[in-house]
Amino acid sequence: MAFRPIFRKHGLLPLTATVLVAGTFVSPKTILHAEAPAETSITRKPIYDDLPPSHHSPKNVPSRPDTLDSSSPSSPTLTARLAGQIRHARLYIHKQSTTAENGLNNIMTSFLNLENSLTSTIASLAPPPATGEQLMPGLLYVLVSAMAGSIVSRNRGILLRATVPLAVGIGAGYVVLPHTMRNVGDLVWRYEEKVPVLAMNHVRLRGAAEETWRQTVVHGRLAGAWADEKVRVGREAIEDWVRKGK
Repeated sequence: MAFRPIFRKHGLLPLTATVLVAGTFVSPKTILHAEAPAETSITRKPIYDDLPPSHHSPKNVPSRPDTLDSSSPSSPTLTARLAGQIRHARLYIHKQSTTAENGLNNIMTSFLNLENSLTSTIASLAPPPATGEQLMPGLLYVLVSAMAGSIVSRNRGILLRATVPLAVGIGAGYVVLPHTMRNVGDLVWRYEEKVPVLAMNHVRLRGAAEETWRQTVVHGRLAGAWADEKVRVGREAIEDWVRKGK
């Protein structure tokens, strides 16, 4: 060939071979047209094959025998039953402890109310400071008076031995501690009003005692007037006898 010395001289043979091989791979195998045909003769296969509808139907899906129906009630497990029993036990213990705590609180409240009532009652029995009454000497006088009444009635009947010391002590109390005894009487009357029968008997007895005291005072005054009259008559008789003797 005439160009072989030129290719060998200039080293263009390898370059020419490379261009020819590249042209072979790049050149299209199909004939190019000015307008694309309406339908291509080559159909491409889709990546995912379309399955027939029968494969997606839920009727053909095999049912698992171990799958539980959601509508059927499921039995609780051992852990759930144990948790339920623990819950009931805790609720029962809490209820009992609450009941015991409430009972203890009620008892303590009643004790506190009783203590407050007792202290207020004792404080209300004390005489006002303006009266000048002293409880300690007055109580000693009342006690001594009751002992004296017991000594006086020791040889009498059982009824007098029971009533005379009490009557003498109450009388001494009204004499020595009038305001305190009045407060005690009012307190006793408040408690007696809760029992109507006892209150009626107290009123009847008190009326009889007041009437007896009134009659005693009246008869004492009459006896005093009679004694004064007798003394006056006797004095006049003695004066007349002395004058006649002279």
